[in-house]
Amino acid sequence: MKIFFDGGCRPNPGAMEVAVVVQGQTHILRDIGHGTSADAEWLALIHALKIALSLGTTDVVLLGDSASVVAQASGAAKCRGVAIEHRRTLLALTPDGTPPRIRHIKRTQNLAGIALARLHDR
Repeated sequence: MKIFFDGGCRPNPGAMEVAVVVQGQTHILRDIGHGTSADAEWLALIHALKIALSLGTTDVVLLGDSASVVAQASGAAKCRGVAIEHRRTLLALTPDGTPPRIRHIKRTQNLAGIALARLHDR
C-alpha cells in the first residue's frame, strides 16, 4: 500500500500542518503547533505511519518529497537537533524498532503535497 505524506508551515518557521493520502482518502491536520518545515515533514511522516498501523497494514511504502527527512528517517543520513527525537518517535511506533519503507518522490507526484497546496489556493 502506498501512503503519501507532506508537511508544511507558513511562514517558515510558523504554524504547521500535515496531510496524508491513503487509498484515495486525504487526512489533514491543521494548526498542529509552531515549527519549521522540516518539523512539519517529520510530523506528517509520523502521522502517515500511525494511519498505516491503524489500518493494520504491514506492507506499506511511505512516500514523501522531503529528501532530507526521508534520508534521515530511513537511516541513510544522520539526524541532528530535533530530528533525533522525531526519528525516535517514528521508530517507537514500529513493532521491531526498524524504520518502515520510506521513499522520496518528486513534489509533483506527492498527492499529500497537492492536497496541502489546494488548501491555500482557495
